[in-house]
Amino acid sequence: MTTDRNILVVAHTGREATLRTALEVVARLRDGGMQPVMVPGDRDDLIAAEPSIAELPVFGESVGIDDLELTMVLGGDGTILRAAELVRGSAGPLMGVNLGHVGFLAEAEREDLAETVRRTIARDYVVEERMTIEVVVSAQGTELLRTWALNEATVEKSQPGKMIEVVIEVGGRPLSSFGCDGVVMATPTGSTAYAFSAGGPIVWPNIDALLLVPLSAHALFARPLVVAPGSVLAVELLDRTPAPGILWCDGRRSHPLPPGARVEVTRSTVPVRLARLARGQFTDRLVRKFDLPVAGWRGRPRLAGEEEQAG
Repeated sequence: MTTDRNILVVAHTGREATLRTALEVVARLRDGGMQPVMVPGDRDDLIAAEPSIAELPVFGESVGIDDLELTMVLGGDGTILRAAELVRGSAGPLMGVNLGHVGFLAEAEREDLAETVRRTIARDYVVEERMTIEVVVSAQGTELLRTWALNEATVEKSQPGKMIEVVIEVGGRPLSSFGCDGVVMATPTGSTAYAFSAGGPIVWPNIDALLLVPLSAHALFARPLVVAPGSVLAVELLDRTPAPGILWCDGRRSHPLPPGARVEVTRSTVPVRLARLARGQFTDRLVRKFDLPVAGWRGRPRLAGEEEQAG
């Protein structure tokens, strides 16, 4: 382990504006006495734009996962998910700066960049842990894949125009079977991602739970489910399914699913740690990110002598 204060900078360097922002962050971190670190591809893009930073350390070579104090992520939620994969198991948290669209996982916006870097250098942030899931794929009693997800694991059809036939299981007991486009198994963090688009409920991140949301299911009983965090969720592709399926984890990693495959989801023991600049209400984040209409709200009137509640 090194003694430097290493900050891994992960950026969507395929965008010119993000590339320039990454160069600015690297410069600000250096001015503050920090050691910026880059992954090889991002580093090559930055050096091509600014050759004077060619001596930047490379993550995975001179700097390891245990050497990181924090990972600063420049981009949207997809870039944050990429960074979470890179530093899985690191004690250093992720600080997201939204340069994308909604950026639900990000903590700061582009206009707050200077202040975000200043507070990162000062360690002026709190760390919030987000639950993740472990995903195991098996077929005929043989384990084919073991992976994880922050948002969701989704069993989907692999061919347009053809459904998959599945049976869903909760806590080791079968619940229902139906034809569908897929099934989403999500964390509370993922409740505002794919599960939300599929009509699932939004679950506050301080609630421990697992979600199961069918996609375009042909069944009377195919409602979204919210179950205890210790539950085991499973989806099995029935042998009669007309086409193979596919597993997607966080929309980034995929694995083919033959008929008869089983996908099992449980709570992981390894959370994702997010750096937060303020302990704001999740309600306010929903309103801000989704631009929800709240004009005219008055709130509960304060009674005489009652102090205003914080948070």
